[in-house]
Amino acid sequence: MTQGRPLLNRRLTEFGTTIFAEMSALAARTGSINLGQGFPDTDGPEEIREAAVRALRAGLGNQYPPGPGIPELRTAITEHQQRFHGLVYDPDTEVLVTAGATEAIAASLLALVEPGDEVIALEPYYDSYAACIAMAGGTRVPVTLRPHDGAYRLDLDELRAAVTPRTRLILLNTPHNPTGTVLTREELAAVAALACERDLLVITDEVYEHLVFEGEHLPLASFPGMRERTVSISSAGKTFSYTGWKVGWITASPELVTAVRSAKQYLTYVSAGPLQYAVAEALRLPRTYFDALRADLRTKRDLLSDGLAEAGFGVYRPSATYFVTTDIRPLSAGDDGFAFCRALPERCGVVAIPNAVFYDHREQGAPFVRFAFCKRVEVLTDAVGRLKALTR
Repeated sequence: MTQGRPLLNRRLTEFGTTIFAEMSALAARTGSINLGQGFPDTDGPEEIREAAVRALRAGLGNQYPPGPGIPELRTAITEHQQRFHGLVYDPDTEVLVTAGATEAIAASLLALVEPGDEVIALEPYYDSYAACIAMAGGTRVPVTLRPHDGAYRLDLDELRAAVTPRTRLILLNTPHNPTGTVLTREELAAVAALACERDLLVITDEVYEHLVFEGEHLPLASFPGMRERTVSISSAGKTFSYTGWKVGWITASPELVTAVRSAKQYLTYVSAGPLQYAVAEALRLPRTYFDALRADLRTKRDLLSDGLAEAGFGVYRPSATYFVTTDIRPLSAGDDGFAFCRALPERCGVVAIPNAVFYDHREQGAPFVRFAFCKRVEVLTDAVGRLKALTR
């Protein structure tokens, strides 16, 4: 304590050590299989790693790269947006490279939100959303995705009702972490119509854009009236299995990019210089790479989902992402996901994440637990075998 005040800024007092740090430490302490945090246990394409090595040895990016990102990567991002989504952006004025999608989210919210502005976010939400809204001085307004017929659904009436005169923007995540929901064309059209009607900005987190198993990913910026009011965010980590590189980006109108860059330049300024050259090459990989990645993860999704069902969980098989959401109540485990996850390593040597940490309305997420399937098949097979001990 100094001057009678806590050391931590009061906007952040509700945010302590992340659940990921707690559960990863628990996995290490107990020797458990960690299906909590969403990172692959193998590296991505060898040719992309070699591209990074070549850049390092050639002295490319070893000093500060340009603030918006190297031209090669910005051009590759625009080519990617046109190749996969039919969206045309100017690499010089409508792209900003960031330190992963996490910085892109933080910089966007810090730039666009004033204290007192309301930010609508779909819950359960990626944990950094709440912290970044708080750091910007905004008020988060959760709209809950609820389980229905084996999947999670957005209630459009609830979304519309959440908008008030104080609403500044909607923070949208599709494909959605942690539920694996992919918003449909009809749902996105309704979101777009609402944003246009109420003059709202939208930040879209699309980092799982290439990990869709059912349905299709449709960028909100492609809908009528949305290109000029949408900040689209993605990154290389999930698509190319190099999560430690932390190379992300936004695409948006020049005015929005300028605003976000004004905040971003005082966060990291620049990052990952040599790795930007490698990601530029990665974005130009043939479609066969993206198809193979998706097929591999679909197989792993099914392996883990089937195993969890056999172990007695209620399973919400995801349409996208790295994660399976489960209901612990069929195991007669009550509805305390935190207690369940903290006991799980001792019971069967597996670590998962309680979904309640991703909710403002914690009771809505209390009985749900998330498992990651972005691991080697033999690791998932071992985990499934261990989880079956819950029914013995």
